[in-house]
Amino acid sequence: MANYILAHDIGTSSDKAVLVDYNGKAVTTSACPYPTFYPKPAWVEQNPDDYWEAVKTTTKAIIEKAGISPNDIKAIVFSTQAMGLIPVDESYAPLYNNISWVDGRAQKQAEKIMKKLGGKALFTIVAGTPIMGKDVIAKIAWLKEEKPEIYSRTKYFLDVNGYLKMKCTGVAVAELSGASSYGLDLKKKTWMSVLPLVGVDMKKLPPIIKSTDLVSNLTAKAAEELGLSTETAVFGGCDDVQSANIGSGQTDDGEIHIYLGTSAWVCATSKTKTQFKRGAAAIQSADYEMNLITGVTEAAGSNIEWVINQFFKHELDELGGGIFAHLGEIVKKIPVGSDRLICTPWMLGERCPVMSTTTRATLFNMSEEHTREHILRAIYEGIGYNLRWILENFRKDYGFKAKSFRIIGGGAQNEAWMQIIADITGCEFDVPEDPRNRGAIGAAITALIGLGVISDFKGVKNYARTLKSYYPIPANTAVYDKMFENYKNIYYGLEKAYDVANSQAFGN
Repeated sequence: MANYILAHDIGTSSDKAVLVDYNGKAVTTSACPYPTFYPKPAWVEQNPDDYWEAVKTTTKAIIEKAGISPNDIKAIVFSTQAMGLIPVDESYAPLYNNISWVDGRAQKQAEKIMKKLGGKALFTIVAGTPIMGKDVIAKIAWLKEEKPEIYSRTKYFLDVNGYLKMKCTGVAVAELSGASSYGLDLKKKTWMSVLPLVGVDMKKLPPIIKSTDLVSNLTAKAAEELGLSTETAVFGGCDDVQSANIGSGQTDDGEIHIYLGTSAWVCATSKTKTQFKRGAAAIQSADYEMNLITGVTEAAGSNIEWVINQFFKHELDELGGGIFAHLGEIVKKIPVGSDRLICTPWMLGERCPVMSTTTRATLFNMSEEHTREHILRAIYEGIGYNLRWILENFRKDYGFKAKSFRIIGGGAQNEAWMQIIADITGCEFDVPEDPRNRGAIGAAITALIGLGVISDFKGVKNYARTLKSYYPIPANTAVYDKMFENYKNIYYGLEKAYDVANSQAFGN
């Protein structure tokens, strides 16, 4: 009889459940989408109940697809989108939709907080970065100001991971990595002492646990709804960046992984770095002993989905899931640099390498020679430029060598895109086996450590063997070096124009 961990990867658009064996291999998967709501400009919400319904659906599907007994699943763990804000009442019922990590409604509150603590310039010197309307502290302030009746009824603020653990166990907790998106003292591993100064009621923040801690077993109600046993353990789990870090195997000091999914990020493991700089955040790793420096690009794969829906709908209808391989072949036929066309990927504003709620995507230098295929390649390249910019900042700000790394996520399966990124960054890198499921596997590893199957995080590299390596082509890198400078100039040249155009709609 085999034993398994059931890891739920709760992303921006869907839950992907992955059944992972004790060797760290993904056995089978099941996915269930849920909707996103955009009630006002810059507002992005999801219904917490939709997460739970998706978890119930995929859990039952996993058991059926794998042909296993519910008793074979020894633990359940969640890897979730970060920076969610779900207020729950005394009975732990949600009082409001999850205010998503990409929601930028609280810019006014962010500016008030910085003003209260000495102004933006002083706040930036002390904290390492200004806060923006997408930060959780600002969103709590927004809820307090705009929805006081909800704020007063709130027992706890939970993130997505905390909410799902609560649904499983009836216990409300915050795991360290999720807490670091709210405000965690990385040295003391406690809520930041500054939070009360900005108006956060500390009683509304739940107790903190580690990723490998046992929360509880499934309650009878949760076990019945999921089709699992009350003997199934529920562990702390972690946010998506942290689980991807563990799943990538890049867990030693200074090692870097890049994730390419709906969003993207560059993430470096660090023993000592705790500063926020130029949009890069210092957050807690799933490994209690480590921190992560993370620069998030808020729209990556979502840009690819946009271009498919706008320009390749016929091919999508015809090819279905084969569309991405088809696009990979298309971009190979377009010259390096897309005949001087540049696309910035800032559909949702940006957090890193630049911080802005008002910036938006731009097609630059278009002429009659350009086709939809050029736009497609320019979008792939634009995301690559963004990643290069983050890597450049990591070298300058933190001293990371960043000469090699690993790429995981669904985007890592696109070989044409991987070569583009190698050429743009001028770096060699590896893609591990099963790159799409590395986040779920990383979350499962935290549960395996919690169960005592794995002794500690030092052995995680054994679970992430290399599938393929990529190397830059010097002639292509020479082209991209020039294009990259133009890419940065687009932001600096249009920064004020973006603000004038969008500050009323997106900046406040």
